[in-house]
Amino acid sequence: TMSTPLRPQQLLRLASRRWSPPFLSRGLVSIAAADRGGLLVPSQRWTIADAASPAHFSRSPSLRPSFSTASKKEEEEEEQEPNKTAVETIKQEEEGEEESVSKQKNHIPKESLQFQAETRQLLDIVTHSLYTEKEVFLRELVSNASDALEKLRHLQVANVEGMEVAASDVPLEIRIETDEVNQTLTITDTGVGLTRQDMISNLGTIAKSGSKAFLNEISNAATSQDPQLDHDPAKGIIGKFGVGFYSAFMVGNKVDVRSRSAYESHKDETPKLWSSEGVGTFDISDLDDSIRQDRGTSVVIYLKDENIEYCDEKVVERILKKYSNFVNFPIYLNGNRVNTMEAVWAKHPKDVDEDTYSAFYKFIAKAFDEPLDRLHFRADAPLDVKALFYIPSFHSEKYGMTRMEPGVSLYSRKILIESQSPYILPDWMRFVKGVVDSEDLPLNLSREKPQDSALIAKLRKALTRKFISHLSKMAKKRPDVYKDEFYNEYNIFLKEGICQDFEFQQPLSKLLYFETNKGMNKDKVSLDEYVARCPPEQKEIYYLCAPSRSLALESPYLEAFERTGREVIFAYTAMDDFVMANLEKFEGRPLVSVEKGNIDLGSKSEEKNADDGGVRLDDKQAVEFCDWFKTTLGDKKVASCKVTNRLGASPAVVVDSESGAMRRMMRMLDTTDPGRETDTLPKQQVEINPGHPVIIGIYNIRQQEPTLAKVLAEQVYDNCLMAAGLLDDGRSMLPRLNDLMTALVKDASSEVPPSSDAPEESDTSDDSSESDSSDEESSDEESSDEKSSDEKSNDEEKVKEEEASSK
Repeated sequence: TMSTPLRPQQLLRLASRRWSPPFLSRGLVSIAAADRGGLLVPSQRWTIADAASPAHFSRSPSLRPSFSTASKKEEEEEEQEPNKTAVETIKQEEEGEEESVSKQKNHIPKESLQFQAETRQLLDIVTHSLYTEKEVFLRELVSNASDALEKLRHLQVANVEGMEVAASDVPLEIRIETDEVNQTLTITDTGVGLTRQDMISNLGTIAKSGSKAFLNEISNAATSQDPQLDHDPAKGIIGKFGVGFYSAFMVGNKVDVRSRSAYESHKDETPKLWSSEGVGTFDISDLDDSIRQDRGTSVVIYLKDENIEYCDEKVVERILKKYSNFVNFPIYLNGNRVNTMEAVWAKHPKDVDEDTYSAFYKFIAKAFDEPLDRLHFRADAPLDVKALFYIPSFHSEKYGMTRMEPGVSLYSRKILIESQSPYILPDWMRFVKGVVDSEDLPLNLSREKPQDSALIAKLRKALTRKFISHLSKMAKKRPDVYKDEFYNEYNIFLKEGICQDFEFQQPLSKLLYFETNKGMNKDKVSLDEYVARCPPEQKEIYYLCAPSRSLALESPYLEAFERTGREVIFAYTAMDDFVMANLEKFEGRPLVSVEKGNIDLGSKSEEKNADDGGVRLDDKQAVEFCDWFKTTLGDKKVASCKVTNRLGASPAVVVDSESGAMRRMMRMLDTTDPGRETDTLPKQQVEINPGHPVIIGIYNIRQQEPTLAKVLAEQVYDNCLMAAGLLDDGRSMLPRLNDLMTALVKDASSEVPPSSDAPEESDTSDDSSESDSSDEESSDEESSDEKSSDEKSNDEEKVKEEEASSK
């Protein structure tokens, strides 16, 4: 009934306001009808599907305003004026909305506001929720003291006008005093010190870094005074965030800061005292004359009762050696030097002797042995890092002990960030001990973990690549040390890396060494050496899984390779089998197990085995035997049976089976009910040797002695499983073997002729009566012997019948 063309949003608005939801679809149909009637503008035509789809509204900005709700006043006006057309009402509403939007744009000014912070709550968060370990407070305060000394050293070097330093003869050092009586811990430095304004600005403002402000100030001053001055003031400065100082409130209920400024312009000022209980306020006053305070700062922590252990000298010494042992300045605890070990990784390798390397290894690794090898280097991508890695002479996992933790610690500017960090090196390199230090390392707010995960991942790859390159050089330049010492001890970690670290699979595979059938016992070759010795026509790398070298050499799978002169790698462990399956290829050559079927070794092997001159089943007989073998053992055991020419001394093998080593490993990891039946083996593909006496013999007796032939076939099948390492428990064969031995013994006994004892001759006597009686007895014995002979004959016939039935 509409005569005035409307826009689609107008129609929808009308539908949404005047029609209830059940009739909304009818309204959409009306819109479509209006479209067919030419009432809608062609550029604004849309389908029912478009109208019914909320996604259409969300992606059409021009339609959104049309869904706004009208005011109550407008609805009342519509009720009072029923004759007003719907078209006029909608147009007026749109004009009113446009006017309202225009007023909002003209009368609401833009205003920029600052975030507000609850100071006391913020201080409580920084104090109690920022750090995971309470002992970190000592690291933070020692780092602040080190920064104060570093600032003073920069001032002395820069010699900037207006920033001269007083009492330049005072040594740069950090002194820590414990007082168990007063329950206090004092950290003192002889650094740049604090003025009253510094205390207000730096200690009174949370998250304001005084170190950053100092670096900007001295950089600008030094540059303006001497533009050619090559001086990096950021070098050695640790602090970044301005929150480390407040960690003191984790262990103390009150903190006093006493300080005298080191600037020449403030040398006559009275030292200042800053004091706070960490509840949102602090006090500043002149230090009492009875308390001596030389150049620098002293932080006095009044420890809480539950944290009194930090008054113990041994506890404090342990924390200092753990976190701050390599600070650039000497640290004295109750008058005794603590940090006697140098940061060896920060030196040039040419400046470090063997004794220093050895002492540092024993300290950082907590070891007593001498390292097998070391890697000391500096990298500049993706970060400027210094690293020192050690390879111990042995590892503890091989003795059945627990899994080792990562051995490399993360430092930043010689301050420990994370001991035994899991982020710096991949897990398979956990046997490596050492240090990684970077001045530019992105850290989280508590300085306990690295922050930029993507950057740390790049750093981990760079360090891993450097270590693998070092091992490659060792293998080439010192092959005896690599193979006899390193590889024998750590090959399991390299193999773990191949299975876990796919990016470095190929570089790690070049570090693997294996025994082969061509070498002598304990003589190992790399995969590169194996490939170099392959004949030109060989495109694969063959390997055989066996528990030992002797069993590998006796394996039926090796027979064809021995005849053709092909070299086969021996894999002795389940890990080796797993490595080969994960590696798949090396230098473009696939790694193939000799247990696979359809291995092409050339025609020479098959011709030599086929023309050996022995008795063989012909093709028809071989097919008959295979059909009988599969039928006898059943479809649950045998998937297929066919003839092969790869065998010589073995009657049969199974091919393309699952890995026996992997099956045993999976059984070891199985945590289900140990009393349940073992998993059933899948159906096997059997290949027989038609020229083997066992196969020929079974073929000949399969009809005359079906029971014996079946028992022999089952034994041949189990022998195949045993050779492939798939037989879970060899004890299952014992009853069958006992039956076979019993039948063999009985058959052998029946072929041996019975032994008869010769009759004893009686002594002659002249007495005629005795002669007569002996004649009578002799006659009786002859008749008795004849009778026993008949009985023996009957017994032998019975034995033969029993043996026949047994067979």
